[in-house]
Amino acid sequence: MGSLTFLKKYKYTFLIVLLCSGTCWAGQPGAGLPGAAAPADTLALTLEQAVATALKNSYEIEIAKNNVDANTILNNYGVAGGLPTVNLNATNTEQITQVNQKLNTGVEINRNAAAGNNTQANLSVGMLLYNGKRVVATKKRLAELQYQSSEVLNSQIQNTIALVMTSYYDVVRQLSYINTIRTSIIASEKRLEILRVRKEAGMANNADIFQAEIDLNTLNQTLLNQQMVAQVSKTELLRTLTLDPKSALTIKDTITVDNNMQLASVMDRLASNADIKAADRQIRINELIVKETAALRYPTVRFNAAYNFSRNQTAAGLTLLNRVAGPQAGLSLAVPIYNGSAFKRQKQAAEIDTKTAELQKSTLLRDYSASAVKMYQTYQSSIEQLENQKKNYALSKQLLDLTLQRFELIQATIIDVREAQRSFEEAGYRLINLNYAAKAAEIELKRLSNTLQ
Repeated sequence: MGSLTFLKKYKYTFLIVLLCSGTCWAGQPGAGLPGAAAPADTLALTLEQAVATALKNSYEIEIAKNNVDANTILNNYGVAGGLPTVNLNATNTEQITQVNQKLNTGVEINRNAAAGNNTQANLSVGMLLYNGKRVVATKKRLAELQYQSSEVLNSQIQNTIALVMTSYYDVVRQLSYINTIRTSIIASEKRLEILRVRKEAGMANNADIFQAEIDLNTLNQTLLNQQMVAQVSKTELLRTLTLDPKSALTIKDTITVDNNMQLASVMDRLASNADIKAADRQIRINELIVKETAALRYPTVRFNAAYNFSRNQTAAGLTLLNRVAGPQAGLSLAVPIYNGSAFKRQKQAAEIDTKTAELQKSTLLRDYSASAVKMYQTYQSSIEQLENQKKNYALSKQLLDLTLQRFELIQATIIDVREAQRSFEEAGYRLINLNYAAKAAEIELKRLSNTLQ
């Protein structure tokens, strides 16, 4: 199998892993490769810097923070309706009237364009005394909404960190592919050089040289394609960081996989997952909505007090000036008797919503548990294969070097060299992808257990 064919084969296979998250093992091909980045790259970026930048620039996190701020402001007894209300009303009316009055004393009053003024002012205070504890339930619901928005923010932070790590280590993975290809190119250049020396000595033909040149050109083309893929990965990382996608970027890093992950500890911490906790909050919110709706069927008692002022003055007529001022106070009682069973039906619908929220939490817990098991299986399988693949990679590199030496001494054929190159390339690709898959599973397991830092 040629280098280009092999790269295409594995490119799409491990693209699926990328969608979960990923990275590659420290110290392997391309990790921290100085020449893997394009010459124009100028912005050096570490994982810690990438995460910090994403947390600072993320629009999604900013939206979640705004929701927390808004729900914090709304979490107030005044919004719940439990604080007194004070209103001031005032009116002033000027009027011109025609007065025509006949009194029983025989006096007649006739006046055109008589000026009049009416002034009224009212300062009222209202205080809810009882409404079936609806205010209490509403206040608790507002508090739960605030806590839930905080859990949503935490979930968004964990998702952002996971996405940044995925994109960051995918760049490292693509650069690792470049390292493997370049090593194979060096071997092809060495083979071509040996063949040209042999030809000058009359010990090689043009067919061997042509084939070596074709193989070298193919590898160079593969290298260009892989550099393009690496650049696309960098652009995706810059998008995740909310930076200019045209920015120059250099990543030099080594990556280690945490070998101590245990499925039992991950499953135990699933309840700490921000999405699960937010689902718990939603159940509580819906239960409080049931209480709020049920309270609508209870009587409402309010205390009302006011200070009224009224002044009515006219230029003609029986009453020239009338002014009234004074306080008042009282209680009001409203008893709902019948409204077409609307409150009853609203309560029944709210109870159904509560059951739905419980089912949604159970569904989420089921899916996260299954995802944790699948990710751990991928993680464990990749870890188990890594040691053997490391040995295979080291052996394939030694085999390539040895075959080139034997080829130079005319003890190996071109086919032997090509086969050694193929083995080296495949071993490098497998090792890179195994480490990437292991790190991808590790990141996802930590995201599910809410332990990403």
